[in-house]
Amino acid sequence: MNATFKLSEQDEQVEKSAIRKISIRIVPFIALMFFINFLDRTAISFAGPNGMTQDLGMTAAQFGFAAGIFFFGYIVLEIPSNLALHKYGARRWLARIMVTWGIVALLFTWVSSITGLYTLRFLLGVAEAGFFPGAILYLSTWVPGRHRAKILALFYLAQPLTTVIGAPIASLLIQAHGLFGLEGWRVMFFGVSVPAIIVGIVTWFYLPDTPTAAKWLNEDERTWLNRELAKEEVGKLSGHGGMTLQALKDKRVWLLSCIYFGLIYGLYALAFFLPTIIGGFETKFGTKFGVFEKGLITAIPYLPAAFALFFWSRDASKRGVRAWHVGIPALVGAISIPLALLMSSPEATVLAITLTACAIFSALPNFWSFPSRFLTGAAAAAGIALINTVGNLAGFAAPYITGAVKDATGLYEMPMFIVGAFMLLSAILAFSIGKVIKDPDAK
Repeated sequence: MNATFKLSEQDEQVEKSAIRKISIRIVPFIALMFFINFLDRTAISFAGPNGMTQDLGMTAAQFGFAAGIFFFGYIVLEIPSNLALHKYGARRWLARIMVTWGIVALLFTWVSSITGLYTLRFLLGVAEAGFFPGAILYLSTWVPGRHRAKILALFYLAQPLTTVIGAPIASLLIQAHGLFGLEGWRVMFFGVSVPAIIVGIVTWFYLPDTPTAAKWLNEDERTWLNRELAKEEVGKLSGHGGMTLQALKDKRVWLLSCIYFGLIYGLYALAFFLPTIIGGFETKFGTKFGVFEKGLITAIPYLPAAFALFFWSRDASKRGVRAWHVGIPALVGAISIPLALLMSSPEATVLAITLTACAIFSALPNFWSFPSRFLTGAAAAAGIALINTVGNLAGFAAPYITGAVKDATGLYEMPMFIVGAFMLLSAILAFSIGKVIKDPDAK
């Protein structure tokens, strides 16, 4: 049960006003950055079945390796990048990350070989390293713990909405075949990369590093935020959260890392291969869809997922995030994703995939409320980056193993059972969170 916070009427008004302003001024902008980030990262999933694999002569395993090699570069630099963000400030570092990855993403427009594709995907990972854990760390330093689940849920809405909005946009760009003398999939890469450069430049001027630097907060709001955040920092420091090396050795960090691995395995197996699976409906079920229709079908599972994320996280905010807010969705995903490819119609397949998407996106934002319960400062930067690093090993493993097993068996059923197994492991581990990570707001 959550502790009751006894605030004066004036403090309550200041609290509401401060959180509302942060929800309007900060969260949508960071969510826009995340939207562009996830779209650029997964653009290869739209390019693959729409001409790229054919033009470059790729097998499913080669496509999976190209999708996954992104995470090699990402993993190597993730912890150093997050520590740099902590040192130099979010405004400068996130702006630098965005502009850099935007430039690399733009170069995909002219890729001409499988080796070139591998190289650019690796460099894209290097360029993007630290963005996601940096965004999580940044948002976590703006609001007290009792508001964190809500803020992270609003931020995380960008990820399913990336596919809801991004899939049709990518399809429209692919249909612009011949623009600038380019194949449609090349036009798509060009179109989704330019926004990263533009928004990265805007970030430098728009984003405040701390509440103290936010001119749109009044003096009472800044004072209240700094006081509440300072009280939390003292509590976490007394709980051994202050040292970077200690955070990297903490069993709680490694427990969260293992849980996150299974969730991300499911997320990227879905993200990178769903368009290809939908493209295979013609062979499996005798249906035929155009490029834009396939884009709309790809988007279908993610709109309900956005609603599920919002309402599940709202429940978590009211009750306080509990282990089952992560464990139950992970268990549902473990069951639904392998069943999806055993369905006897396109509609039933998409319905099962929709259930999986709802499960994964319901778990993720609530998951990220746990590290900030016991980590602070540079330890939080390192610990969150480590969790994301281990999770992103699944970002490589999921597409590569999925592609390799599909090549070996000729079907996607076995790879999806592997996805289900990893998500089941996450579910089992998730139910133990409450025993080792205490809620500081609970009595």
